[in-house]
Amino acid sequence: MITSVKNKLVKQLKKLHKRKYREEAKRFLVEGYHLIEEAFKSGWEVEMVIVKEDVQPPDWIKNDDVTVVSEKVFKEISQTETPQGIAAVIVMKQLPVALKQHLLLVDAVQDPGNLGTMIRTADAAGFSAVCLGEGTVDPFNEKVIRASQGSIFHIPIYHNDLFDEIENLKAEQFTIIAAHLKRAKHYLDVDYKEKTALIVGNEGAGIKEGLLEKADEIVKIPIYGKAESLNVSVAAGILMYQMRNYLHKN
Repeated sequence: MITSVKNKLVKQLKKLHKRKYREEAKRFLVEGYHLIEEAFKSGWEVEMVIVKEDVQPPDWIKNDDVTVVSEKVFKEISQTETPQGIAAVIVMKQLPVALKQHLLLVDAVQDPGNLGTMIRTADAAGFSAVCLGEGTVDPFNEKVIRASQGSIFHIPIYHNDLFDEIENLKAEQFTIIAAHLKRAKHYLDVDYKEKTALIVGNEGAGIKEGLLEKADEIVKIPIYGKAESLNVSVAAGILMYQMRNYLHKN
């Protein structure tokens, strides 16, 4: 059992809280039974499982893959307020991207909860993939992973310059739809074709003007009350399901 917070492994695990080190190590940390089980079930390589000394590992984890640590050490590793006492190191991998139907393009969304929620919704709505543009929060940030509730392990997520990505998608006969308030149609008045990519933008600044100019349609969700706007993940969820429902009805 590891009892010292100065242990070499503990120091390496703590480094995984930083994006730079995650990218160098090609590994990330997840916490909680559900997320670790989703990683196992989805075929991701679970390199190591860490459990607090009073926690019994579940049956689907082999005992020889488990590292036991003291409560003090686990608190050093954990980033949750009420940890379950189990964490795992997962090896990064790129799921194959198939440009079949709907895609979500994310322009500089910085809040981990927003990105994780959008990934979860894209997965639930049957989207093919999520493309992250420059300035977007790291998808392997622990808060993103928690908000995704394991969808990070199901749906392909990849990085690209969104200007280049839009050109690539248009060459594949995709229609590009941007969510924005200005110069926009009501989202119910648009024909959503089978191959459609939806762009959503930064929480404060919205979508870059240059990307808006490349969109085939700009859509908005009306505000009926006094709120200034919708949260980006809420708006993305409404639009993703509208796109999916449009195909179902037509």
